Amino acid sequence: MALLDVRDLKTYFFTSQGTVKAVNGVSLQVEEGETLGLVGESGCGKTQTGFSLLRLIPQREGKIVSGQIYFNGEDLLLKSEKEMRNYRGRHLSMILQDPMVSLNPVFSIGDQVGEGITLHQGIKNKDKLREKIIEIMRLVRIPSPGTRLRDYPHQYSGGMRQRIVGAIALSCQPHLLIADEATTSLDATIQVQYLNVLKDIQRKHNLTMIFITHDLGIVAKMCNKVAVMYAGRIVEMGELTTIFNHPAHPYTQALLHSVPKVEERVERLYSIDGQPPRPINLPPGCSFRPRCSEKFAVCEGEEFPPEADLGHNHIVRCWKYA
Repeated sequence: MALLDVRDLKTYFFTSQGTVKAVNGVSLQVEEGETLGLVGESGCGKTQTGFSLLRLIPQREGKIVSGQIYFNGEDLLLKSEKEMRNYRGRHLSMILQDPMVSLNPVFSIGDQVGEGITLHQGIKNKDKLREKIIEIMRLVRIPSPGTRLRDYPHQYSGGMRQRIVGAIALSCQPHLLIADEATTSLDATIQVQYLNVLKDIQRKHNLTMIFITHDLGIVAKMCNKVAVMYAGRIVEMGELTTIFNHPAHPYTQALLHSVPKVEERVERLYSIDGQPPRPINLPPGCSFRPRCSEKFAVCEGEEFPPEADLGHNHIVRCWKYA
């Protein structure tokens, strides 16, 4: 049984202009110890999928309207808000995009790392709590953690702040970690160091991860499974080598073609024509049709392409394979 099994998840936001279908029928499975890369252009619903898994959708504007989220065999959508507060941090955790937004500027780093430990592990003895905080900070390779836990976020560099956000997410040893664009604010050298830290932690603790990113280089380094998302839906999913070597969906092919290759010299880099559709005004049928170079008659219909199984755990939603 998969550690995480998401079935036909739909998350909508209700605005004065209309209904925003941010997540529009996502289904995916993640096995224990596996790393899934959730990729796609900005605005395709990756982050809202992550928020939906933790049930962090703002209740005034948004709602998970249907679907199931099975974690260890239990449907998280059937749990109360109090039960979900116990789940977050202890069983599921998330690294958000911007560490300066995630960290509170008026609390010390030690206070912020220790909050989840106190809440979920019940450690209230100051000496024991301090030891645990230092242990977690060492885990993400913060130098001199015994001294630096008294510092504030503005006293850390961007790379160190990102590591602290990771330390908070890992402080209670969750089973599933969702990393949302966790390396966006880092330069190339620090990015590699941070990814190596996450990989080491995963190996030591058999951590299951979902890596939300648009950087296919990070996917190649970190993931063993890939789900390609477009306009709120998973359009292709399979093993890393399968997706990279034998992409089936025209969108996946276009994404891979957009990555510059060192060995090729071209006058102009490839780009996908057009822009992703607004989730408040999705076109009927296949959402990628207006930008697709391979569309044909059936693509003009009202129905979204059904799921096609290409074998070896490779699925795609395109009329070419229906």
